[in-house]
Amino acid sequence: MPRPKKPASPFRYFNSSPEIIRLVVMMYVRFPLSLRNVEDLLFERGIDVCHETVRLWWNRFGPMFAANIKRQRISRMKGFRNWRWHLDEVFVKINGETHYLWRAVDQEGEILESYVTKKRDKKAALRFLKKALKRHG
Repeated sequence: MPRPKKPASPFRYFNSSPEIIRLVVMMYVRFPLSLRNVEDLLFERGIDVCHETVRLWWNRFGPMFAANIKRQRISRMKGFRNWRWHLDEVFVKINGETHYLWRAVDQEGEILESYVTKKRDKKAALRFLKKALKRHG
């Protein structure tokens, strides 16, 4: 029987360890630092990384880390009895044209899902609501 394949690590083509990459990206995200400030702080700790590398790692791994944090936060919030979310409809202007933005928002104001259309389409809104219900209960 063949062994199941392990999922490929997103860090596999980088010479730095995943812990250092996580540290760099989280420093850049968590604190109001520029790329060069992160480079200087890491150099003080003995890690020699160029500011362009920090930018590359942020572009490559930032969305992945943000999705993980969001997923963990939602799973923690679902454990509370009073966790609720609601559906919002907002009018937004994009390039001077009015569009309709539907959002699923939790009680803390965090946006869970969003959907933008040009027309006020009931069918699309119901599809979005079903998708949000399936994901967030």
